[in-house]
Amino acid sequence: MILPDRFAPVAQAFQANLSNGADLGARFTLVQQGRVVFDIWGGFADRARARPFGADTLTPVFSTTKAIAAILIAQLVDQGRLAYEQTVASVWPEFAQAGKGAITVAQVMSHQDGLAGLPAPMDPGLWLDWTAIVDRLAAMAPLWPPGAASGYHPMTYGFIAGEIFRRVDGRTMGCALREDLAEPFGLDLWIGLPDAEVPRVAELERPTRFADFGKITEVKKLAFLTKWAAPGGRGTEAWRRAEIPSANGHATALALARLMNALACGGELDGRSLLRAQTVEALTRERIFGQDLVLPFEISWAAGLMRNPPNMIYGPGVSSFGHSGWGGSCAFADPECGLSGAYVMNRQSPELIGDPRAVKLIQAAYACL
Repeated sequence: MILPDRFAPVAQAFQANLSNGADLGARFTLVQQGRVVFDIWGGFADRARARPFGADTLTPVFSTTKAIAAILIAQLVDQGRLAYEQTVASVWPEFAQAGKGAITVAQVMSHQDGLAGLPAPMDPGLWLDWTAIVDRLAAMAPLWPPGAASGYHPMTYGFIAGEIFRRVDGRTMGCALREDLAEPFGLDLWIGLPDAEVPRVAELERPTRFADFGKITEVKKLAFLTKWAAPGGRGTEAWRRAEIPSANGHATALALARLMNALACGGELDGRSLLRAQTVEALTRERIFGQDLVLPFEISWAAGLMRNPPNMIYGPGVSSFGHSGWGGSCAFADPECGLSGAYVMNRQSPELIGDPRAVKLIQAAYACL
């Protein structure tokens, strides 16, 4: 652990989450200007409280995975192989069906394309069949006029972004993550988890109540609330092995915080250029702002990341951005002070964004800077 005296209030807030039962097992890491300045973990990795939550414990981070997918797309942009204003159909011709020919990569990455959920009933296990899902998305008509509003895509985002990536690069996002980021930089990040890594995974404790989506609409139903809105019926092992860049990433808080620090430091990670500064700006600038059609919040979306205003869940920085995952995980970056952080846990809450445990830790950290 890395627990300097100046961050003692953060350690106290972390321990309070464990002692009051808010957390079962968790980790919180801060990186500033490329250096790990705080790293704490504790509690248990299983519901029986027999396995300590350790430095090598992997945690399912659900939609925090979307931040990784956004960075992978940004790398293609950085390399000049893709442009945010390019149409999706220019690299994936089948996507042009049902009036989607003008939809851009930027609109997909900022949840504006109208494909937040699949309308036709299906076997939930079909989510583990990549080709079947991307074919359905290519044929689907948008649920609202593309570009008119954002509507968070809990599952479909990863398939659309992932298929764009595959059409340009030839590899899956999970493969590229291992070869281009995880292995070269020593990042314990996975999209598609090998069986050999499963013993390190924390056992989840599900939320005790359902999330509050506000007034239920048809779009919200298709995104979250149908029987086929999320994978099911094939077992946890099959889910872990699948590559779903929107939802089934496994990570440590240290790996997430280190990766996000590149976005806080002009694209540099460990002294090497991950992205050019202008690509970081293109990735993180606002693409749309307003009432989201799926999440019950006004949101400022960048190209795959959630900008901090107006909800201010990633500290006080107006230039900060990040992503949160089902149950409470999050990763964020603040370019104003070169700071990034990540929180992972295995006791899930029903909060959609801005889990109070993470918010408390982030606020305590900023008070110590």
